[in-house]
Amino acid sequence: MSSIKFFIVTTIPASLGFFRGQYALWKRYFEVTAISSQKDKLSEFGASEEIKTYCIPMRRPISIFYDLVCLFKFIFYFYREKPVIVHGNTPKASFLSMLAAKLVGVPARIYMCHGLRYQGYKGIMRRLLVAMEKLSCLCATEVLCVSNGVRLTLISDKVCNPTKCKVVGHGSVNGVDLESFDPVRVDASGLRAEIGIPETDFVFLFVGRIVKDKGINELVASFDKLSKSYSNVSLLLIGPEEGEINPISKETSLCINSNTKIYCLGRKKDVKPYMIASDVFVLPSYREGFGMVLIEAGALGKPCITTDITGCNEIIVHGKNGIVVPPKDESALYEAMENCLLRSEDIGRMAAMARPMIASRYDRKILQHAFLKEYLDIIEKNRPCIKTE
Repeated sequence: MSSIKFFIVTTIPASLGFFRGQYALWKRYFEVTAISSQKDKLSEFGASEEIKTYCIPMRRPISIFYDLVCLFKFIFYFYREKPVIVHGNTPKASFLSMLAAKLVGVPARIYMCHGLRYQGYKGIMRRLLVAMEKLSCLCATEVLCVSNGVRLTLISDKVCNPTKCKVVGHGSVNGVDLESFDPVRVDASGLRAEIGIPETDFVFLFVGRIVKDKGINELVASFDKLSKSYSNVSLLLIGPEEGEINPISKETSLCINSNTKIYCLGRKKDVKPYMIASDVFVLPSYREGFGMVLIEAGALGKPCITTDITGCNEIIVHGKNGIVVPPKDESALYEAMENCLLRSEDIGRMAAMARPMIASRYDRKILQHAFLKEYLDIIEKNRPCIKTE
């Protein structure tokens, strides 16, 4: 086994799933350990990937006392184990692991910026989150961004030194599995009938958290208006409702419950059949780091409507594989949805381009090897600082 210890850190074990498929590659070169909270789930993940795990019970909300306790746990563990690479992901885990790794003197400290949490806040909370982001970038030796938009925002907001941050390939954390997300392999037969949607309906689909910042208020209002003018439309909403954090409006909730053409289905383990059963995927989000669901929908040959925001506007090219509208613009969103319904030729053309455009930029196999090369290059660059047993 390699003596080069590679620690990957996330706040919760579910986020470790972002890197599925990469662990097998990493194990050829590194001694891999996953660090996260939720010990039972973390152990289960480690067993499935055949990698070591170590539990530090982090909490996602800011808690000065609890976060200090976790920071000291990171420091003691890094000091004892002497990793060569610490790979921090998600805001809390990145902040704590980068700071601890810097204090201990870990040679290679990789902060992967999946998105910019501070963009969703104002006032003191925003300033605090920006300060945390700056410190994470300052402590890191490398900052890998999931999209060019994230990188440019970090630079323009003076959060990170331009020479330190970069994007691997065309962006994303792990690309998309083109074999799994192959429309020929996905069986959606009978799904519309099971849900209660007429086969002749034009179906819009949203997948994500049912919250304000995902543009649910605008999406539901636009669709409600559309459904009053056209009877042959349906809207599928797939994802968890979050009533306390960033909730949708009361009017939106009432509309979801009263409009019989809106189907709110909750969480689904496998969303691929629902994507196949739909005609257009919609993600009218206010902010995203990347917009992974867009490349999944595109890989399945679905044109997308999304907003002109970081990440999303790199995946969807307006008029080619989808439509890009301004964020928080209900009128523009309505017009885009109506155009999709009425202009079948445009939809057919965009659908035909959707999968090839995604395959050319986000093939998981290609991206995984690109990331591996990046990590090996980082090791080589830090070779003089690395002590091997």
